[in-house]
Amino acid sequence: MLDLHLRIDRPAGSLASQVAGELRAAIRSGRLAGGSRLPASRELARDLGMSRGVVVEAYEQLVAEGFLVSRQGAGTRVAELQAAGSADHASAIHQPTAPRHMTYDLTPGTPDLSAFPRRAWLAAMRQVMKETPHEALGYGDPGGVPELRAELAAYLGRVRAADVTPDRLVVTSGVAQALFLVIRALAAAGPLPLAVEDPHSVRTSALLETAGAVRIPVPVDGEGIDVDTLGRTAARAVIVTPAHQYPTGVVLSPRRRAQLVAWAAEVDGVVLEDDYDAEFRYDRDPVGCLQGLCPRRVVLLGSVSKSLAPGLRLGWLVAPPALAEAVRSWRATSDLGSPVLDQHALAALLAAGAYDRQLRQLRRRYRARRDALTTAVDRWLPGAIVHGVSAGIQLYVELPPGCDEAAVVGAAAERGLAVEGVAPLRIARDGPPALVLGFARLPEHRIADAVRLLAQALTDAR
Repeated sequence: MLDLHLRIDRPAGSLASQVAGELRAAIRSGRLAGGSRLPASRELARDLGMSRGVVVEAYEQLVAEGFLVSRQGAGTRVAELQAAGSADHASAIHQPTAPRHMTYDLTPGTPDLSAFPRRAWLAAMRQVMKETPHEALGYGDPGGVPELRAELAAYLGRVRAADVTPDRLVVTSGVAQALFLVIRALAAAGPLPLAVEDPHSVRTSALLETAGAVRIPVPVDGEGIDVDTLGRTAARAVIVTPAHQYPTGVVLSPRRRAQLVAWAAEVDGVVLEDDYDAEFRYDRDPVGCLQGLCPRRVVLLGSVSKSLAPGLRLGWLVAPPALAEAVRSWRATSDLGSPVLDQHALAALLAAGAYDRQLRQLRRRYRARRDALTTAVDRWLPGAIVHGVSAGIQLYVELPPGCDEAAVVGAAAERGLAVEGVAPLRIARDGPPALVLGFARLPEHRIADAVRLLAQALTDAR
């Protein structure tokens, strides 16, 4: 076991942050090599003369950041990281968006990766390795293996009220690829005027334009996308997030749903429905997907990136027959389909009910963290208005009037807290200063600490 030499200045602030900072620095410098086993939390706490809970919190933080790896029965070890300064340019551009030195990360977009059902996935993969015939490992249908398409069709019909058959479902490498392939198919004859919600995710902007779309911003209000404004544009396709608009958290109202379907029929258009976060509803029954209302005009897009892990790169789209076939053809000429074994493993999870169990567990966990975040905002950020609480894994927090959003983000970063402002997500119009706060990755007590820091950052920014 390692003999750690950690310098702790007790009057300087949070002991857990100091322990984590010392260990982080030792790992970055190479003093703690990859694979090294750390002392048990109880043993290190005794050596440092502090409570075990402080060391446990420090270890948990470094596990969340990727510096440490914890396995039941194997202890806590230093992760195998590339030494500082040895990375080439190509690897440097793929670093995580949140800086690694941040003590708290409330940026949205990533689920709790520690919640990935390793045992269930391993059991499914063992089953697949035992039962899958050799011939199934060749180049299969670029639209996805039949077993997964059948299970997904049944699941989406049961849980999301989708109108879907396996032949209209295409398995993709996440929603990003699904979007790209649909846009490419729709833009085959030339650039596609595509309406997008304003504000909306900047992560898709370059992807949409590369695929052949010309973005046309359409404002979002308390009912969702403004369909009257949409009708005055040249767009014949629109991408929406009706179950939980990103970033505002608004649910598309029944009136607007009917208007959107009528618009698509009137202009012979297509609605691309990004069904992200739809499984995570906390205070009301789930809203059925828009595709189930009009399968001839709506393309449903989804993935397991939030329910399992984005690294699996497994998603799907459900489209009208002609468009589904066009997308399958594009897939056949690009990458020949998704990994076969992973598709079979996901099909096994769905068939055994393990995927539903995973979602139930995540809902309980995320609801507790959402409640912790809303409670902390109410206590520490008087004057802030919280939106989007009924679903998803992030909240839209409108800051008190007069706040400088960019200054708040910068002041938070100086205190070791990563948050995301809404201004970069706006396209054609300004709006009140606001933040999008993701709550999936932090336990409740750390969420409260993070919001206290955010309150201090708000004071600094003023």
